[in-house]
Amino acid sequence: METGRDRFTDVELSENAIAVLEKRYLKKNGRGEATEKPIDMFRRVASNIAEGEFCFKGGEEATRLYEEFRERFLWLMLSRRFMPNSPTLMNAGRDLQQLSACFVLPVEDSIDGIYDTLKHQAIIHKSGGGTGFGFSRLRPKNDIVKSTMGVSSGPVSFMAIYDASTDKIKQGGTRRGANMGILRVDHPDIEEFITCKNDNSRINNFNISVAVTDAFMEAVENDTDFDLVNPRNGEVVRTMRARDLFSKIVEGAWLNGEPGVVFIDRINADNPTPQFPIESTNPCSEAHLPPYDSCNLGSVNLERFYREETGDVDWEDLRETVRTSVRFLDNVIEMNNYPLPQIAEMSRGNRRVGLGVMGFADLLIKLGITYDSEEGLSFAERIMKFIDDEAWEASRNLAGERGLMPHYEGSRHEARGDKVRNATVTTIAPTGTISIIAGCSGGIEPLFAVAFMRRQADMELPDVNPEFVEVAKEWGFYSEELMKKVAKEGGVRDLEEVPDDVRRVWVTSHDITPEWHVRMQAAFQKHTSMGISKTINLPATATRKDVEDAYRFAYSLGCKAMAVYRDGSRDAQVLSTGKTTQEASPVTTPGPEAEIVKHISLAEARNGRPRTLSGVTKKLHTGHGPMYVTMNDDEFGPRECFVILGKPGGTAAAFSDALGRMISLAMTHGATPAEIVHQLRGIQDGHPAGVGPNAVLSVPDGVARAMAEHYLLEDGIAEARELPIIGACPDCGSGLTRQEGCVVCHSCGYSKCN
Repeated sequence: METGRDRFTDVELSENAIAVLEKRYLKKNGRGEATEKPIDMFRRVASNIAEGEFCFKGGEEATRLYEEFRERFLWLMLSRRFMPNSPTLMNAGRDLQQLSACFVLPVEDSIDGIYDTLKHQAIIHKSGGGTGFGFSRLRPKNDIVKSTMGVSSGPVSFMAIYDASTDKIKQGGTRRGANMGILRVDHPDIEEFITCKNDNSRINNFNISVAVTDAFMEAVENDTDFDLVNPRNGEVVRTMRARDLFSKIVEGAWLNGEPGVVFIDRINADNPTPQFPIESTNPCSEAHLPPYDSCNLGSVNLERFYREETGDVDWEDLRETVRTSVRFLDNVIEMNNYPLPQIAEMSRGNRRVGLGVMGFADLLIKLGITYDSEEGLSFAERIMKFIDDEAWEASRNLAGERGLMPHYEGSRHEARGDKVRNATVTTIAPTGTISIIAGCSGGIEPLFAVAFMRRQADMELPDVNPEFVEVAKEWGFYSEELMKKVAKEGGVRDLEEVPDDVRRVWVTSHDITPEWHVRMQAAFQKHTSMGISKTINLPATATRKDVEDAYRFAYSLGCKAMAVYRDGSRDAQVLSTGKTTQEASPVTTPGPEAEIVKHISLAEARNGRPRTLSGVTKKLHTGHGPMYVTMNDDEFGPRECFVILGKPGGTAAAFSDALGRMISLAMTHGATPAEIVHQLRGIQDGHPAGVGPNAVLSVPDGVARAMAEHYLLEDGIAEARELPIIGACPDCGSGLTRQEGCVVCHSCGYSKCN
C-alpha cells in the first residue's frame, strides 16, 4: 500500500459525491457554509481514529503506530477502497464524537423499564443513531397488572409511544430517527403486531419484523398447530394453526412490504456471545445485537480491486485492505463517545465490528460475470469467504497485540479455543450514501440503473454510466439515440441493439428474478458473521403465494432475515415506467389465477391530514416585502406549502395564500418539488428583489427558490430515475426506492434507516 503525506493533496470524487459531502458531512459555520474540503474531512477522520493507537501503547511506539496508521487509514479512504459508516465520517474529530449508526435497547415488562428505554431512545436519536427493540418481553394486551389491578395495553400500544417520541425528536431539530420493532411469533399479540402498520397514520417511524422460530417453521411445514405463550408466566394463551398465522405475515408483506421476518433461532445459534441473547436487530436487520450493543460498520469497495492487466481481483491488495479496515473499526470502538454508559460497557465488551462490501455489481461487470448465474453465486461465496477469513485473521492478530475481547469468557470463541479480539467481524449493511462517496454500486445489490434521465435547465438529458459509454464506444454500438433509449428503459437486458455479451453482465435490480436475489443473499450469508441488508423485489403481479415462497426459500437456504417489496404495494407509489410494470418471473411462476394489483392514488393513501407534520420555514426578500415559505412533509414526502406575504386581508396576502394552497393540493396528489420548481422558477412581475442570478423575480419565483433550496440538489446533479418510486426524498425531492433493506434516495444518498 502506498503511503506518504505528500501524496495526499486531493481526492478524486464525483459531482454527486461532492454534493453529498457538502450537504451532510463537512463542517459548517453558523451560516451553513462548509468550512472544510472533502480531503480535510478524510484527514480529520483518519487522524482521530488513529488516536486509538494511544489506548493500547505509550511512548515512542504509540507515536510510531499513530503516524503509520493515520497514513494507512487516510489512504484507504482517499483511494476509495474503504469507507466507514456515516456517523464516523460525520462526527470523528468533532465535539459529538458519536461514531455508531445503530443501537439495540431492551424493553422490560414494567412501566419503569418501558419509560427508561423511551428516554434512552430519545438520547440516541438526538445523537443521530437508530434504534432496535424487541417487544417480546411485554405481557399481552388485557393481561393483568397486579400492582394496579388493571390490565396491560400490550406491546403495540407502547410501540406507538416510541413512534410518537421519534416524531418529536425530529421536530426538535434533528433528522427523524429510524426504529426496528420485533415481536416473537409465539407472542399472544402477534396478530395485532402484524397488522399494526396497515393504517398509514401511525407507527410510521418503525420497520417491523416477526421473530420467527424454528418450531414455528416446522409447524408451518407439517401443517400443525402452534402455541401462543404469555411471556409473563410461560402459560399457553391459545393455540392456532401455524399456516394461518404464516398467511397473516405473508398478507402484510404482500400488501405493503411489512412485516419482514428474522429467523431468531438461527441468529442465536450463531450468536458468538450466547451469555447475551439476541432479541432484536438494527433498523435494517443486518446487525444482530444483544441489548445495549451497537453497530460499528464499514464497507470495502470491491470494484477498486479489479486489475485490468490480469483480468482478476488483486487478492493481496484486498487482504491488506481488509486487515487494515478491521484495525480501523477496532479503533473506532475506543474513540467512540457512546450515548449511554450501558452501551459503552457492552460495545467495548463484545467489540463487535461489521466489515461489509459495496461495488459488488461493478466488480462482476468488470470480470464479465453475470449476477444471476451459478458463476455469480460461486464468485460471491469465494470473495466473501476471503474477506471473512482475513477479517478473522486480523482480529486474532489484534488479540495478540491488544488482548482478547473482555466478554471472551463464555463465548463460542472460547469454546473453540479461537483467541479473537472481536465477537463479530463482518456484516453487509446498506451503503447508500457512502457508496455515492466511493463512486460504486451499493452493497451486494445489482446496479440500480445503467442510465437515467437527468433534469438540466429546461430539458432532460440521459445520464449514462460512464463505463457503459466506454464499452459502447469500444464495441462500436454507441449512439446518442441508443443512450436515450437506455436511459428511458433504465437497463439494457431487453435492448436488441446491445450485444448479447454486454446485456448479459450489465443487469439491473429489476432484471433479476426474486429467486436469484434470495440465492445471492444466501451465498453471502454463508461467510458473514452477522446478517445482510437486502431487499427482495417482487413484480407488481406477484401473488401472496410468491411472497410465501420467497420467505420459505430464504429459510431453506440459511438466510437470517428477509424483507420483500412488491412493486406498487406501497400506497404512495404513483410513478412508474414500463420497466416497473412489466411482469417479471417470481420465485414460482404465477398461474392464471395470479392477482392483479389495484393501485390507489396518493391522495387516497394519505387519507386526511395527520395531526402533526414537520418541516421548515424560509424567509426571502421579494419586491413586495419579506416573504415566509413553510414546507411540511408527511411519511410519503413533501405534503404542503404555506406562503405568507404582507398583512392579512390584503391582495398580496390573498394571492400568496392561494399560491400555497394550490401547491399543497398538487403535492397531495403526487406532484414533486422538482415539477413545481420547474413551473414557477423564472416567472417575473416587474418588481424583482436583488440583482444578478440570485435575484428573486416574483413571489412564485421566490417560492420556487425556497423549494429548490430545501428539496433539490444543485442544478446538474443526477436525479434518480423513475423506477419503483415509493415517495419523495425529504432532502432533495427525487424518488425514494426500496433497496438494501431500506428506503433510499439514489440521487443524494438519503436513507430512512440512518
